[in-house]
Amino acid sequence: MLNKFFIEEHVKQALQEDIGFGDITTDYLTSEDDTMSCTLNTRVDGIFCGRDVFETVFKILSDKIQIKFYFKDGDEIKKGDKIADISGPARYILMGERTALNYVQRMSGIATETNKYQKAIGEYKAKIVDTRKTTPCFRAFEKYSVKIGGGALHRFNLSDCAMIKDNHIKFSGSLTRAVERLKQNISHAHKIEVECDTTEQVKEALACGVDIIMLDNMTLMKMKECVNLIDGKAVVEASGNVNLDTVRDIASTGVDIISSSAIVAKAPTLDLGLDM
Repeated sequence: MLNKFFIEEHVKQALQEDIGFGDITTDYLTSEDDTMSCTLNTRVDGIFCGRDVFETVFKILSDKIQIKFYFKDGDEIKKGDKIADISGPARYILMGERTALNYVQRMSGIATETNKYQKAIGEYKAKIVDTRKTTPCFRAFEKYSVKIGGGALHRFNLSDCAMIKDNHIKFSGSLTRAVERLKQNISHAHKIEVECDTTEQVKEALACGVDIIMLDNMTLMKMKECVNLIDGKAVVEASGNVNLDTVRDIASTGVDIISSSAIVAKAPTLDLGLDM
């Protein structure tokens, strides 16, 4: 998901944004010959994510910076763990510190939150998945973090899958008309998902032969009824009112996937620090 060239281009833009016309603090406090050593540490428990991105920030600034990691993406980290040793030109370590931390704290926070949800599901087959409620131009990093945290991925963008929501149905006149029109135009490689609020809509979606049926904001009893009704004829997604207190009960209804924006949009950053 995160190719080297993609990371490099994104990091260059982030550094341009942060450094601007120069780091007037560091430029006047250091010389090109000054060196320093520091460590990347965690102050809380979590899932580490963003190793390659963190390293890329410093490598773009100076190829003389050396980083030795003790953890890889997906590893559990405990409060007080040393994640990496960093050494090299002081000017460029200080210059890149904030940008590097911004990436790794955000990505580790999402991986950690996702992991909490997937663990809460327990023995049930359901997978927690993300949504398109992501930070503009940062989606690839956030989705990568969801995957590292043990979750699965929903569509990456609007061209990945045809998803018919309530406004599409209203505009088209009916669910059936919307599906028929899509089937006449989309590629054979694309799937069709329909958001359903009622049992009647689920029945109509089944009759249309859609690939995925989303049960939106349904009660647990209604979800179980719909899962039995669908009976493996389509992938079943549950959405709405998903949080750490409800996700296990939702999984118990037999749905295949549970989508939640919370694992990304509401994930707190993980408290990591660069310490001399």
